[in-house]
Amino acid sequence: MKKLILPATVAVVLAFASISAWAQMGPGGGGQMGRGPMSPDQRLQMLTKQLNLTSDQQEKIKPILENESQQMQTLRQDSSLSQEDRMSKMRQIRQSTNDQIKPILNSDQQQKFAEMMSHQGHGGMHGAPPSGQNPPQSQ
Repeated sequence: MKKLILPATVAVVLAFASISAWAQMGPGGGGQMGRGPMSPDQRLQMLTKQLNLTSDQQEKIKPILENESQQMQTLRQDSSLSQEDRMSKMRQIRQSTNDQIKPILNSDQQQKFAEMMSHQGHGGMHGAPPSGQNPPQSQ
């Protein structure tokens, strides 16, 4: 039983961090300095840089990111859902995306990807600095 608690806890934390980061990037949520969510191409470029993806890995990951982006956009436009339901579905979409990306990565990349996801609410996918550091003010 104790063996299941840690992985379950990690999964929940990752899910909340993913949604937190995604919500901060989304339109109407303030965004990161006025920007909306990263495009699939921007996310692929960032993953390529941080994980040193091969061209083969990039070709496999790009459609996964495009699919996630489309699902998220559709979800944001669905006004029939409560905020809680929308967040839950966003968590499911993000988890599904991560689950599809992980097998494409080698073991070192998987570890780094997991670290990126665990810090997502504090920098991760959208390029904000780690917690405790203020972003540079550009005006």
